[in-house]
Amino acid sequence: MSKNYYITTPIYYPSAKPHMGHAYSSIVSDFFARFKRIEGFNVYFLTGTDEHGLKIQRAAEKNKKEPLKFCDEISNTFKDLSKTLNLSNDDFIRTTEKRHHISVQNLWNILEKKGEIYLSKYSGWYSVSDEAFYAEDEVEEKNGVKSSKVSGSMVEWVEEESFFFKLSKWQNKLLELYEKNDKFILPKSRRNEVISFVKSGLKDLSVSRKSFSWGIQVPTNKDHVIYVWLDALTNYLSALNYPNTKDNLYKDYWPCDVHMIGKDILRFHAVYWPAFLLAADLPVPKRIYGHGWILSGDEKMSKSKGNILDPLEIINEYGLDPLRYYLLKEVSFGNDGNISKDKLISCINSDLANNFGNLCQRVMAFTEKNMSLQVPKNINFNEEDLKILNKFSDNYDNLIDYINNQNINSYMNFIVDQMFIANKYFNDQEPWKKKNNLKRLNSIIYTSLELIRKISILLYPVIPNSSLKALNIFNITEEQINIESIKNNKFLESGTNIKKIDILFKKVLSND
Repeated sequence: MSKNYYITTPIYYPSAKPHMGHAYSSIVSDFFARFKRIEGFNVYFLTGTDEHGLKIQRAAEKNKKEPLKFCDEISNTFKDLSKTLNLSNDDFIRTTEKRHHISVQNLWNILEKKGEIYLSKYSGWYSVSDEAFYAEDEVEEKNGVKSSKVSGSMVEWVEEESFFFKLSKWQNKLLELYEKNDKFILPKSRRNEVISFVKSGLKDLSVSRKSFSWGIQVPTNKDHVIYVWLDALTNYLSALNYPNTKDNLYKDYWPCDVHMIGKDILRFHAVYWPAFLLAADLPVPKRIYGHGWILSGDEKMSKSKGNILDPLEIINEYGLDPLRYYLLKEVSFGNDGNISKDKLISCINSDLANNFGNLCQRVMAFTEKNMSLQVPKNINFNEEDLKILNKFSDNYDNLIDYINNQNINSYMNFIVDQMFIANKYFNDQEPWKKKNNLKRLNSIIYTSLELIRKISILLYPVIPNSSLKALNIFNITEEQINIESIKNNKFLESGTNIKKIDILFKKVLSND
């Protein structure tokens, strides 16, 4: 089995500053990337910005700036957000980079030579906001304004000469792809949605525009720019130095293991993208995962509604790791979710401060007082010790399976359960009453230390900074974290020195 793993975030559209939806996609992708690294995989984790199209051109004009200068500034806010979110991405691609232009034009040339692209005229409804064309039955009128039923974005009638991709030709091949690999699109509800759309009949897709200039030129016709989705989607290849298919990055990491996307761009990734690749005789990605939205109240966030949730404000008030923990634990992955400050505070106080932080504090304080901050010697596990320690080895394959199938909630539920069990164990064993039975005392403390180590490793992809502070107790560095070590019940070497720990999470007082 290949030990390489390639995961991508959506390529973000920098027409405005990042919001919580962007943060969520990135945090989720980072979670998987970090887990696969500690599982021993060579991970390539990509994020970036999609900087072409009419929407960007109009936003730049509105701000009285050249499009590239406008993109430079906004793209930097997404780069800064990557750092603020403590993402472990290996690359950040921009579609205005030369390497991307080379990839896109190469893909276009292949499709054109294969007769997959032809020149005609487009007439139909177009959403500047979505950079998407919509059929008549996908458009509705309210208060004299026509908008997409899919996204709610305003549409306008467009008539112009356009190059078309023969999408209709690939309808049966796409259905065959979905049939052969029932996990190509997850969750299942998204798969059903895509299959229904494709079965209803695919029409050829407009892949160029003539009415604006901000984009990559069609190599064979300078009057046209390549339509944003054929341009944007190719970033997943251009980051791997395509069209150099002999390059190690391309050879090692394509096809991609997971494209992590929001459900609003599912059609582009699960229909158009594999069709482009099939037409160019290139391997298709292994999986498209369309997660839900992070809502503001009960609505999708949008600049026009003025309901943008700023992740930086939440981070400044509550901290990064609590936000990461909340989004991964409280949002039912695949479905829509929202930020509730009450639930966030509850997560911080109950799970992080009480269950995890307090466990670390109590065990370390007791170890310092009674064992001079040394891993106990003379251990003899009893049945109860082994039962709680073996929970991790017994569930190891399940945990790997959760990750491989993007089952975040089951993974998080396991951690929460183990934090509760570890605290209960320490309370029930009452080590403070075992000082006359040194072997039993040693075994309880050793077991408790091992539980902290195992839980901290599982928490590393979720709350990396806080987890590393806990692992620092045992002098375990980030490079030394190995998920397989949770199967080892005697990992800690008896007699070695361990360190004190500061308070990991401060409780938050409710405003009520």
